[in-house]
Order: sequence, then structure tokens, then C-alpha cells
Amino acid sequence: ADDNFATIVNAVEGGRSIYDNIRKFSFFLLRSNFDELLVIGSFALLGLELPLTAGMILWINLVTDGGPALALTMDPPEGDVMKRPPRDPKEGILHGRIASILATFITQFIGTGLVFYVSYYVLGRPIEEARAMAFVQATLQELVIVWNCRSEKRNAFKVGFKSNKFLLVAVLVSAILTVIIPYTYLFGTAPLDLIDWLDIL
Repeated sequence: ADDNFATIVNAVEGGRSIYDNIRKFSFFLLRSNFDELLVIGSFALLGLELPLTAGMILWINLVTDGGPALALTMDPPEGDVMKRPPRDPKEGILHGRIASILATFITQFIGTGLVFYVSYYVLGRPIEEARAMAFVQATLQELVIVWNCRSEKRNAFKVGFKSNKFLLVAVLVSAILTVIIPYTYLFGTAPLDLIDWLDIL
């Protein structure tokens, strides 16, 4: 519109950054949602008590996933965004990330399922306490995973935690609210003691 080559360069950089952030958003939501389906489905098919209630799943999807996922769309461009070769226009938005998605939600499924199964069926803790542990574990694990959705080549420590303040605030708020929930008895949970927190960690 202004016949300036610099405008084209800026537009390409903006377009690549937007595309990257859409990938991050999609990547995070897919990595963090299938585990709940797998946990509920497998425990139901085995005739076991469900580790998560409907209210817990809604909380995870709306509060835990919602804020950080939206914050990912505000991520600043990566330093090499203009050094990359053009991508194949036929390439899917999750190109090269399917294996990581599978590995993540299987790991989350094992973590959430194991915490509940051991605490309820092996250690004989009350179901409210076991569910609280499974809920907190599932939630906090997603709040850790989101940091490694920010770059395909660099880990969270190399990307940094302060470059996206929206994400930092979203994660902190979600974590604080989640940690408080067992002590409010919301969603049929029960307060956790120090041993419970060590098991979750």
C-alpha cells in the first residue's frame, strides 16, 4: 500500500509470528486434553472409580488450559523467524509435532492415573483425597508443559520465562487457584497433607 519494501518484510515477519503462535496454541491444547479422555475412558472401561469428576475436567479445560493457551497467542516472535526458509504451503499446522503430542498425553495419562490408583486402591486413602491429588497433578503438569510449547528448537529455560508476561501471569494465577481448590472442598475434593504434595511432585 505504501510502496515500501520494508513494509513487506514487516508483514512477512508478522505473518510468520502469527502462524507460529497458532501452532503453539493448537499444540498445547492437543497435548493437554487427550490425557483426560484416556484417563476417564480407561478407568470407566475397567469398572474403576473415576479419578476426575465432571467439574474437575471443566476447570482444567476452561481455567488451566484457557488462560495459558490464549497467552501463547501473545508470544513475541522468535529471533530466527526471518532466517527460516519458507514453509511448504501444503504442510499441516501440526507438522512434525504428532510424536510429541502422543508422548505428552501418554505421560500425563500415566501420571494422573497412577497418582489416583496408588493413593486410592493401594494406600486406601479416601476417594476425595485421591481425586484431589489426581486433579492437582493433572493441572500442574499442564502448567509445566505449556512452557515447552513456546519453541520447537529451544527449551523453556533458553526461551525464558519473562518474555511473555501474559503467559507468566496466566500460569501463576491458574497454579494458585488450583492449589487452593482442595482446601475449599470444591468438586468433591479434600485437603492434602505434606505427603500428598510430595507424591504429586
